[in-house]
Amino acid sequence: MKKKYYYLIGLLIIVAVIIWLINKDNGSSSENFMITVDTGTFYIDVVTTGELEAKNSEKIIGPSDARNFRLWNLTIENMVADGTLVDSGQWVASLSKSEITNSLKDLEDEYEQNLTSYTKTELDTSMTLRTARDELLNLRFTVEEAKIKLEQSQYEPPATIRQYEIDLEKAERSLDQSIKNYQLKYQTALADMQEVSNAKNKTERKLEQLRKLIGQFTIYAPKSGMLIYRKDWDGSKIGIGSQISTWDPVVAELPDLTVMISKTYVNEVDVSKVKSGQKVRISVEAFPDKNFTGVVESVANIGEQVSGSNAKVFEVVINVNEFDSILRPAMTTVNNINTDIITDVMFVPIESVYTEDNKTFVYTAHGTKQEVELGKSNDNQVVVNRGLKANDKILLVPPENANKLSLKTLD
Repeated sequence: MKKKYYYLIGLLIIVAVIIWLINKDNGSSSENFMITVDTGTFYIDVVTTGELEAKNSEKIIGPSDARNFRLWNLTIENMVADGTLVDSGQWVASLSKSEITNSLKDLEDEYEQNLTSYTKTELDTSMTLRTARDELLNLRFTVEEAKIKLEQSQYEPPATIRQYEIDLEKAERSLDQSIKNYQLKYQTALADMQEVSNAKNKTERKLEQLRKLIGQFTIYAPKSGMLIYRKDWDGSKIGIGSQISTWDPVVAELPDLTVMISKTYVNEVDVSKVKSGQKVRISVEAFPDKNFTGVVESVANIGEQVSGSNAKVFEVVINVNEFDSILRPAMTTVNNINTDIITDVMFVPIESVYTEDNKTFVYTAHGTKQEVELGKSNDNQVVVNRGLKANDKILLVPPENANKLSLKTLD
């Protein structure tokens, strides 16, 4: 019996301790839900997330004349990793040469054909002109022979002399006609040679250009820096296997990390509040203990459609004032864009304010239900124009007897 008695006494003591602890916790928790009305300067911010970028960067360009050979897109075959620190002149990327190699083979075949045609035309014209020159030489001999015969026929009958005169005239006409024909053949030969020579030279120049272009398919860094992959039209980063357009053959960039910007987007509801020149408080998700300041540089005039939504957003560019070596492109930022500052006001957390029957009120620590007149608000707090005084204490949650309290209205 004594043991049962002692067990019962111990159990009662444990229950009493538990009840005391519960009451103690309830008392401390009610104190945790009590706050003092803040006073001072009230900041109204538009809060957005953004992404760091270098304001200035050196573009690493691929082949710029590929369009001359009907190459419209080039494939990145190999490339150093995104974020790699490269030295000036260091290899950066290689582009696939399969398509341009086929073009090179076709052009080499065309050049061989042009060279053969040039050689053949050169031989043909040489033989044609040589034959024409031999014919002229023979005709000159014929004219000379006709002249000699005419000179020696002075004692011959008149008919014979006349025949020699006719023979001389025929020989001279033949020589004159042959000279004119030779000149035509010579001009034709020059034109033929010029044509094949132009074709050969044109193909030769294109072949030199193509070989030089192939050399540009291996890309090197123009200067030292951190290599950043370029973003494609859809926002994704290009890399191995991606294609670049020959109209804009940028493969990667070397950003100037000393001057950074945060590129963000503001929804159409808040964009009217954001102006160039407004101050910004910036934090970086990767380093939450670091804080930076900035200034709004520009606000887009035209909105963009958010993918998968009817909402529209406007691009906002923010200049980061400070330089810090920890800042890197593509880091996520939280931007508090200050759109308004109100001095010497009272403000309370938004969750401490309640509305009932078109009346706005707070619960005070004195056990009253106090009507308040509110002013401007931000994401977390709201200005109280009337109804409270500095250092008043209010509750964040309604008290247990909230439904029994009557509203104390404003005077």
